[in-house]
Amino acid sequence: MALLKNASLIASTLIALQSQAASVWKVSTDSNQLFIGGTMHVLTAEDYPLPKEYAQAYSAADKLVFETDMSVVNSPEFGNMIMSQMTYQDGTTIDKVLKPDTYNALQQHLSLRGIPIQNFATFKPSLLAITLSMIELKMLGLTSEGVDLYYSKMASEHKKEQLWLETPEQQIQFLMSMGQNDENAMIDYTLKDIKKMPTMIETLRKTWREGDMQAMANVSIKEFRADYPEIYQDLLVKRNNNWLPQIVQMLNTPATELILVGALHLAGPDSVLEKLKAKGYKIEKL
Repeated sequence: MALLKNASLIASTLIALQSQAASVWKVSTDSNQLFIGGTMHVLTAEDYPLPKEYAQAYSAADKLVFETDMSVVNSPEFGNMIMSQMTYQDGTTIDKVLKPDTYNALQQHLSLRGIPIQNFATFKPSLLAITLSMIELKMLGLTSEGVDLYYSKMASEHKKEQLWLETPEQQIQFLMSMGQNDENAMIDYTLKDIKKMPTMIETLRKTWREGDMQAMANVSIKEFRADYPEIYQDLLVKRNNNWLPQIVQMLNTPATELILVGALHLAGPDSVLEKLKAKGYKIEKL
């Protein structure tokens, strides 16, 4: 889940961020159009109000399209489903899955935060990686709802139709397959990423607000793609490829959609925007 940045280059940075363009694009044919916005799934309170381009696209949209069904993934039932499918139910524990070096690094990381490793003994590596990242983001002050949840709530209030690109069950399957057969690499990558998080989150938030996908790719995609190609394929490329035919179909209808997906899906050479551009669609940044 392409994460954020340390909410502390303080006043001057925050003021500058408020005035920048946003990660919102119009994609069009000769007769139809839709909007695609890059999101951060968790934000700081200082990120609100969101850039005006999101509101412009929302006002023009007949429908909103999210990565998945927001009402389901924010329900207690979905949390229970994740825990039942992404934890070991057969007595396996994480120390039996990871190599000693990786397990020791994990144990040391949690010990520094005062968290017993036993809390996560039955977590599968993909769930453990997500949990470690979310703990770190909360420590950095990223506790406010993200762009997708914000607009899902607004769409519910305004009775706008909401669609999604993959079902909650598909999301769980993608998460479960992430790093499969390469569990040590997934945890190693997560621990490495967390060390950089305090200095990297501010850059990611800035590039997100500016809609500078090249800078975002340089900060987060380039190294990820080179060092962990299988995880990169699972998390970004496969899902982008699955979404593309659905987005193309939307461009064949007169309704105007606002599609909101994680910003990293719009950055780098395998991004949704690059794939649409390659198909000849007109891409304009708001």
